[in-house]
Amino acid sequence: MQKIEPGFRESLVEYLRKNHLDICRHWFDDIEPSEIRDGVLRLVVREPVQLRYLQRCCGTQFTEAAQSITGRLLVVRFVSPDDEAKEGAVVDGRAFASEDAAAERPAWLDEQMVLSPDYTFDSFVVGPGNRLAHAAAQAVVEKPARAYNPYFIHGGVGLGKTHLLHAICQGLLRRNPALRLCYISCSAFMDLFHEAVRAGRMNDFRNRFRTADVLVIDDIHFLSKHEQTQEEFFHTFNALYQLGKQIILSSDAAPADIPDLEERLTSRFSAGMVARIERPCFETRVSILKAKAELHGMVLPDDVPSYVAAKIDTNIRELEGALTRIRGYAMALGQPISLELAKQAIDGDSGGRSGNAPSLQQIIESVTRYYDVKLTDLLSKRRHKSIAMPRQVCMYLARKHTRFSLEEIGGYFGGRDHTTVMHAVRTIEEKTGSDQKLQAEVGRIEQDLLERTGR
Repeated sequence: MQKIEPGFRESLVEYLRKNHLDICRHWFDDIEPSEIRDGVLRLVVREPVQLRYLQRCCGTQFTEAAQSITGRLLVVRFVSPDDEAKEGAVVDGRAFASEDAAAERPAWLDEQMVLSPDYTFDSFVVGPGNRLAHAAAQAVVEKPARAYNPYFIHGGVGLGKTHLLHAICQGLLRRNPALRLCYISCSAFMDLFHEAVRAGRMNDFRNRFRTADVLVIDDIHFLSKHEQTQEEFFHTFNALYQLGKQIILSSDAAPADIPDLEERLTSRFSAGMVARIERPCFETRVSILKAKAELHGMVLPDDVPSYVAAKIDTNIRELEGALTRIRGYAMALGQPISLELAKQAIDGDSGGRSGNAPSLQQIIESVTRYYDVKLTDLLSKRRHKSIAMPRQVCMYLARKHTRFSLEEIGGYFGGRDHTTVMHAVRTIEEKTGSDQKLQAEVGRIEQDLLERTGR
């Protein structure tokens, strides 16, 4: 057995920040190195969700750091304070807890689920567009199955739905560590269902989901057009609801706007609290950037968050992407982050487009003004030609003149997926080649954009 030298933790975190900055979090400073025994470095982590996250996502990077610092062939093992007193066994170069320790783990620890320690209520930035969803989520934690059941949260891509789901799960588990909580994506639920059907193990499948105290399913809109899975989920929903168990669902669209969803599911999804998350306003975006920077240990001058928030007005993932580019740019140049550096990092990633390229909001304003349609209709699920065509033109121009991905554009337009955006772009490209009237319309809208952006 070898005791840890003073300053070892600081050296470990410093190595990770230099070589694996993307995984680093401010709470790494709370990790406590214990000892090196039989080639295993034991790191004690007090927070269960942080422990699980490190075990699943960070072992390789920590092992590399430990080997580099000590010059020895070590394996890192993350342990809880309770496990610290127990002996582990090393098998084939990997460390495993004893059978007793494994047996004492709470039932909610499931290989399908990895909760992120980043996604807590404390780190969720509340603004006008998400205040209701946030308050309802906290109420669910305070009174599961009694406040709002089901709790249905919806909104565009990258607006914080998954963050709230993780925060709810962590809040519930802190209150009751023995809670049988099942958190799974809709895609994984469907895959497990089809596997159970093929293997003739439907009893196992139903026992897994219908005995949960809390069922949390992300992206429930993927049930669309899957009739068999909808049938099974309908009965799972009823079984849990009748037993007084909490059901939490997220979606890109409101229950009534999910296409090809059975009416009986729509009515059940709508029976509890349905909360929408809107795009963050400027002040909220600034606060989000500051919170994300603090989480990653980044030092930002006050003018940088304001600049980025003014440039990017779509979703949180885009804001995080901007921070990543700025951090990478600063590391590459060996310079501290400044407003000038942020401008170079953001504008330099615009795919060769002018810094005066139109924003998504300007494109939408030009299209709605030209076709005399309402923004709410453009973002709705209405498919009438008078709405569908302007919507497709918007998507086409957004793809042509902005750096946003298909997924991000679709998320902005009412939670549509990337295939819808791709279809819209191809449709307008084909029609403008043969339809002179549409070609002229698109040309006039683009001219209006050029005049407005001074290009």
